[in-house]
Amino acid sequence: MNNNLSEIENYIIQRVRTIRKEKGLTQEQLSLRLDKGVGFIGDIESSKKAKYNLKHLNDIAKIFECSPKDFWPDKAL
Repeated sequence: MNNNLSEIENYIIQRVRTIRKEKGLTQEQLSLRLDKGVGFIGDIESSKKAKYNLKHLNDIAKIFECSPKDFWPDKAL
């Protein structure tokens, strides 16, 4: 977990990672499907200062065939 990011940002990063693994996608595969560099998802998941924005989350939801709401907690953190 990256201490430079908020609790909600860290939650969403971990949630996307969990679903990505459940879908059988590597970091590189997801990065490329988002039309980003091969290290994009790795930078986010490795707790560098990179983080998702709303467009990223919407695009990832399309790839995962889910709702962007699936990345958010049920209650405020």
